Amino acid sequence: MLTRSLLAAFALAAVSAVPPSALAAEKTVMLSVPSMYCAACPISVRKALEKVPGVQKAKATYEPKEAVVTFDDRKASVELLLDATKQAGFPALVKER
Repeated sequence: MLTRSLLAAFALAAVSAVPPSALAAEKTVMLSVPSMYCAACPISVRKALEKVPGVQKAKATYEPKEAVVTFDDRKASVELLLDATKQAGFPALVKER
């Protein structure tokens, strides 16, 4: 019984010792991509977003002209995502939900 309590205490101490900044926060952002003008454009936008380190999932659609991106905020940022679409020729804006 004492061993189990001791193990539980050590486990709690180990978890508490990890700073919050070390834990990955998964974020999702919706981007408006008005410059997509054909049905093939979302493929280029998606591929550009997927190349950004930390992007876990990217989906782009022609109608509505937007992209939804899930990413690890320790490795990627909204600014990096916007830059990726811009470099691919499709400037984007953050879309409020």
